[in-house]
Amino acid sequence: MTVRSAGPDDVDAIADLEVEAFPEDAWTPEYLQVAIDGKMPTVRILVAVDDAGTIVGHALLSVVYEIAELQRIATATEQRRRGIGGALLDASIELARNEGAERILLEVREDNVGAIRFYDQAGFVEIDRRERYYRDGATGIVLALELS
Repeated sequence: MTVRSAGPDDVDAIADLEVEAFPEDAWTPEYLQVAIDGKMPTVRILVAVDDAGTIVGHALLSVVYEIAELQRIATATEQRRRGIGGALLDASIELARNEGAERILLEVREDNVGAIRFYDQAGFVEIDRRERYYRDGATGIVLALELS
């Protein structure tokens, strides 16, 4: 498996993973295309590609000056627990550092125990909570990772 920047030919595969991972809040193919085309200058999209060339995961990262926001990591359901999320997170951290970010922020649902554990193991710490952050009223936990 390799992790690389997304290109125009990746839009459909990323959009399919978006719907699978985030059915209530998926980025549309049109929105993804705009980002990949560079028309959202702060957004970067990375893809994890298996040995057969199939996209098995992606990460969306926004970098604005010293702050990066990891907007999402998604892994194909049948590919979970194989290190893909970790590889995407590592690549996102490296990209954020290369872009000059000093900190990465993200939000995670308070009921997403697996994601909280994943980010905790990577060194993220809770810095805030956002009540009723998600559409269904769930609380969002804000996590941060210092890059310095």
